[in-house]
Amino acid sequence: QVQLVESGGGLVQAGGSLRLSCAASGRTLSNSPMGWFRQAPGKEREFVAGIGGSGGSTSYADSVKDRFAISKDDAKNTVYLQMNSLKPEDTAVYYCAAKYIWSRLTYSHVREYDYWGQGTQVTVSS
Repeated sequence: QVQLVESGGGLVQAGGSLRLSCAASGRTLSNSPMGWFRQAPGKEREFVAGIGGSGGSTSYADSVKDRFAISKDDAKNTVYLQMNSLKPEDTAVYYCAAKYIWSRLTYSHVREYDYWGQGTQVTVSS
């Protein structure tokens, strides 16, 4: 059974930065696509960023492109989300997700992922 544990959330002022981490256990995810999603109160969970199993391909939601960066450290079985130039509208619970299959592709839909973390709160004050 795969477990994903997010960390690094918190309260930050607009314009600031945070780095989220997602540590996986139970199975190596070096060849598995992974992603970050977020969910604000009263809204549906939405795609933020994805990375292919090889780490060579990435994709981003338009709202975070050029501000956020997703990366993987296969040796640590961990995926990161570097968030810069944060805005109040980035406030949400951020979730890490992993796909069971091995693939170099990125995936951007909730239903495409098999494993989920418990989430970490990110709050951006204006």
